[in-house]
Amino acid sequence: MQEAQRPGAKLADDALSDRVHAAVSKLIKSQQLHGGDIIVESRLAELLGVSRTPLREALQKLEGEGLVVKNGRSFVVRAVGLAEYLQSLKVRELLEGEAASLGAGRVPAAAIKTVRENIDKLLAAPTYLPEAHWQSDDEVHALVSDYAGNPVLATMIRHLRMVTRLYETLNLADRLVPDATEHLEMIAGLESGDGEQARQKVQSHLRSLYRASI
Repeated sequence: MQEAQRPGAKLADDALSDRVHAAVSKLIKSQQLHGGDIIVESRLAELLGVSRTPLREALQKLEGEGLVVKNGRSFVVRAVGLAEYLQSLKVRELLEGEAASLGAGRVPAAAIKTVRENIDKLLAAPTYLPEAHWQSDDEVHALVSDYAGNPVLATMIRHLRMVTRLYETLNLADRLVPDATEHLEMIAGLESGDGEQARQKVQSHLRSLYRASI
């Protein structure tokens, strides 16, 4: 009879798989792995310093999240083109507008303070930092989705944000000041407690992203 795996060993395996998942997700979102790239598991495992088993587990999880797709026996980074990006922005406009309306006045002051401070730090940085830009973007939009009181809506928004994140924007640095300005307006709308104002600020930001891409 095969000896049962010790609980501690299983926890360690799960933790390793989670770390590998986070590392590969970061490589994709930072566009070090590009849409359409075939993932050569042996090379990626060597790069990350792990065996192929936790890497394969991480890739299967990423497939479920829509970051990679299966092509034959290989995993490929999902490619998002302009048409899908623009369509996703239009759907986000509806969903995030509704989430903002529901969440207006419900976001804790401490959370708002932290996100505002991080925007200020981003703008004050002596050099442009793409990862900090994306982190700030995630923080602001999480205020919209996470305090709407509707977990299904929040999940749908997170999925669509992942789709738009995979679109390889070429002028991201040019969006720093417009994004920061619009994000601060979004936060003010959420803080106001006025659902319609919050909806309008979020939708205005997403329309701005749409216009910047056409």
